Amino acid sequence: MTAAADLRHFASADGDLAYRDTGSGPALVLLHGGFLDHRMWDDQVSALAATHRVVVPDARGHGASANATRPYRPADDVAALLRHLDIDSAVLVGLSMGGGVAVDTALEHPGLVRALVVSGAGTSEPDFQDPWTVSVLAEWGRALAAGDVDAWVEAFLRFVPGPHRTADDVDPAVVRRQRDMALGTVRKHTADEPDHRMPVRDTWERLPGIGVPVLAVRGGVDSEDHLRMADRLARTVPRGRSVTVEGTAHYPNMERPDAFNELVAGFLAAL
Repeated sequence: MTAAADLRHFASADGDLAYRDTGSGPALVLLHGGFLDHRMWDDQVSALAATHRVVVPDARGHGASANATRPYRPADDVAALLRHLDIDSAVLVGLSMGGGVAVDTALEHPGLVRALVVSGAGTSEPDFQDPWTVSVLAEWGRALAAGDVDAWVEAFLRFVPGPHRTADDVDPAVVRRQRDMALGTVRKHTADEPDHRMPVRDTWERLPGIGVPVLAVRGGVDSEDHLRMADRLARTVPRGRSVTVEGTAHYPNMERPDAFNELVAGFLAAL
């Protein structure tokens, strides 16, 4: 796991943002999923830093980054960090929430984005229809409303195996890492804390304006909603395609890091 000493801090107008910055070469930014932090990318950093400068931030309100005290857009945080690091353009790799932020950044700050790899997402405006996904999200809401952290974590962790497996089908180390990151983030917040995130609007309608290459990575046994949204993203952008990491659900980078890393490395080499 990443040592705290590896983290650097960018003093933004709304508190420090934590990030890792390692390796050299073309810039690659890894954006984590909701309630997680930079550590979900540990297996990617070790593989990709040999050829790229890899920047791995903790999103505002997650991991070691400060909680928001005023309205903000996560894509603007990414853009501010890139400018702080004197990075003219970068490939953004985002998973779930991080995938939505990656797409938002390409829409709002297109000059900073060279290409996108998006996993487990379409845009930052998800379209949830599948009964399994809707039921899990309802469990989240009930647990958070009741202040029941244990129940919320159990609901959150259902996305690790996905709808077609149980936790027993997943490497226990992956589940432990997810639990540790999720608890660390949720305990930073209070039940009555306002959500200061500001949305980027009309993302699906604006996708045809993204001119950079886009790779949508699907976990083969992820929820139908996430598979559908990934395919829609790849189909809608002018230079998109989708690939599947079989035998994984919402976190293919953690379940099969070698396969995920190979796909990303091949995509980067072709740019």
